[in-house]
Amino acid sequence: MRVYTDNVWKVLILSSTAMILCAPALCGQAPDTNNLAQGLQAGVLVAHETCVAKPEQSYALYLPSHYTTGQRWPIIYAFDPAARGNVPVELMKDAAERHGYIVVGSNNSRNGSWKGEAEAAQAMLEDTHARLSIDDRGIYFAGFSGGARVAAQIAQRCKCAAGVLLNGAGFSPGTPPSRDVTFAVFSAVGSFDFNYPEMARLDEKLEETGFTHVLRHFDGPHQWAPASLMEEALAWFRLVAMKQNREPRDDSFVAAQTAKAAARAHALEQSGDPYAAWHEYLQAAATFDGLADATALRLAAESLAPQKSVRDGTKREKQEFQEQDQLTSEISSGLAALGGDAVTRLDTRSQIEQKIIDLRERAAHEKRPEKVRVLRRALNGILVEAMEVGEERLDAKDITVAKDYFQLATDADPDSVWALSSLATACALTGDRKGALEALRHAGEKTKDSAAFSAWLNKEPAFAKLREDPQFRALLANP
Repeated sequence: MRVYTDNVWKVLILSSTAMILCAPALCGQAPDTNNLAQGLQAGVLVAHETCVAKPEQSYALYLPSHYTTGQRWPIIYAFDPAARGNVPVELMKDAAERHGYIVVGSNNSRNGSWKGEAEAAQAMLEDTHARLSIDDRGIYFAGFSGGARVAAQIAQRCKCAAGVLLNGAGFSPGTPPSRDVTFAVFSAVGSFDFNYPEMARLDEKLEETGFTHVLRHFDGPHQWAPASLMEEALAWFRLVAMKQNREPRDDSFVAAQTAKAAARAHALEQSGDPYAAWHEYLQAAATFDGLADATALRLAAESLAPQKSVRDGTKREKQEFQEQDQLTSEISSGLAALGGDAVTRLDTRSQIEQKIIDLRERAAHEKRPEKVRVLRRALNGILVEAMEVGEERLDAKDITVAKDYFQLATDADPDSVWALSSLATACALTGDRKGALEALRHAGEKTKDSAAFSAWLNKEPAFAKLREDPQFRALLANP
């Protein structure tokens, strides 16, 4: 088994404190092969697997149905910004089954303290390395939003990652990509994600600094990529592993993936988006160079390059990014001012609210797809900004101000279950019974996971005084 030369995963968790993030297999201590899969199930998603040495930590787990202790397996450690470990594991499990990956998702790592995020990562790493048969040449990290920054930062600092899957966010601002530490990066971003500009710029930076990389887009806002993109990601990681001689070459697999990549690019070309097709052909040619004959892919990219729509593509994209900044800058300034002077807060909130509603109306009535895209990214960014500040105020027990931020978030997206649930919590904490029940009713109508929503209603302390209310009980009775 491979042991890294420094024998440790070194992660700084605070500016003044250092912590060794060390999995047993990486520290020269082999796992106990007699207990590799003790108590673990293969072929099913286990939502809550407790870390043996640290029972306050847990993770969601998927072991391929053909898992055995007779071989070493690549593993993906996933980080969700809200500690929903089962979400990424659910999205990846079918691809993990097909391609032979173990997938785990932390139930403790969430946006906030880097110390807490690092401790959650270490607990997962230690527990899985003690109990599972892991290929240390095939360690991957994945994350969404703040979880993506966690994944990238751990990969940079441990110098042990084969690859990273970044959803909706890139590297932490303080630790940008560097030639000193490189690994394969599969990036994914929704077409309406406010972080779309960041991910496009990251892709350029990764090219400059010598990373093996691809960028995929999907229809949607700021969220985890769909299962179909997880399939692409895990297949792409396998291709990279073959190029780097970490996995035996499979010519039939390479041929099938080459055909799929060419088909994706051709479909974009046929749909009337030559700029996207050109970019796809370029990415595919880079991926398969050294694995297969990439001549056709490279020639297809070269044939599209002279077209005006392709030459203007980068300029058009940057113009969209500038428009997004212009749409959000004034509202962002207002959101920052909202937490200030209590005397003027009501007027400030009223002004911000009207600007957000006006922006939402523009998006609803805009007919040009490229303008709709920019407007929706702007609204998506305002939603997240308002929610993040609102959560900070809620944690600080500044409930009234938190409620204002959550209300503004629902102005940006009236159907956001995240915003509605947080607004309901703040309303309940301030004694606004009617507001809490109305927000919960709307959230219940929009949720895609009724069971999880009902479980949350039952355990959220803020709703203690509402539990005997007939309207609240009706929410529980009709998940």
